Amino acid sequence: MYAYIKGTFVSARGENIVVENNGIGYKIYMPLMLQGRIGHIGEEACVYTYHYVREDIIALYGFPEPEDQDMFELLLTVSGIGPKSAIAIVEVLRPSELAVAVITGDIKTLCTVKGLGKKSAERIVLELKDKLKGFDMASVEKQSDVVSIVPEAGMSELEDCVSALVVLGYPAADANKAARKVYEEGASVERMIRNALRILAK
Repeated sequence: MYAYIKGTFVSARGENIVVENNGIGYKIYMPLMLQGRIGHIGEEACVYTYHYVREDIIALYGFPEPEDQDMFELLLTVSGIGPKSAIAIVEVLRPSELAVAVITGDIKTLCTVKGLGKKSAERIVLELKDKLKGFDMASVEKQSDVVSIVPEAGMSELEDCVSALVVLGYPAADANKAARKVYEEGASVERMIRNALRILAK
């Protein structure tokens, strides 16, 4: 319903903030660590939102960046992961970190999120990794009009980067192009993902 709300950052109480726009104050649920990324009270802020509606609750969840919002919505597709668990993960992990954890099956990193148990972490890895079933890197390369500048030794990192971007919901061809544009010899997969996300967000 609301993609984002832009207005004055009026107040913060615990894990709720208020953003005023045209005389209306919007109460938005946003964990403390995310609040620190939207600016200072009294300044203009842009908060990306997800409007959650159930029979017993109506709430706005807020995020400092659209990539965080996308990650939240992606996590909601995992069985057993509700909005409170999803935003707790967004608070601790950046999209690039989640993608790397999923691709590498890094349960330990996911379990650093308070309240997220091993079974839930395993379910996240399993269900999001399923998005890569049938992913054909060779086929995507044929569709790409980007000249390859990646040496054979760097193909593993490139493939991991592309796979991670696909996990985050980007079309494989777009992910491939962005990954090739940001490729640097010796760069970590996480760094490549972060830089590719900046390109894809434009």
